[in-house]
Amino acid sequence: MLVVACTLGGALALPTVAQAQSDEASLSRGAVPDATPQQRYQSAIREAGGGLKVSLEECRAMPVAERKGCESEARARYQADMAAAKALLRGDPSAGPVNITGGPIRSTETVYVVKP
Repeated sequence: MLVVACTLGGALALPTVAQAQSDEASLSRGAVPDATPQQRYQSAIREAGGGLKVSLEECRAMPVAERKGCESEARARYQADMAAAKALLRGDPSAGPVNITGGPIRSTETVYVVKP
């Protein structure tokens, strides 16, 4: 009985360990800059897809009357991002990153200053 419990306990803990290893692998891949046009293209299409997902989510929170326009703007932005990504794949030297805003990320924590 003890062997069965240990076996099941180990099997249940495995997905958590596998997820942690997957997260670490993803973080280590993200720490390496894209060197080839194919890598830059893959990063750009992931960013475009993520941006579309976030934009459509924000549109769904809007009133119905404004939602249609918001969704069409989000899809138009996605199409423009995909066109820029294809330019990266062709190795166009004038094509830079798809969306450049702000500076480097300094913190991933949100800090609120509460004044008395």
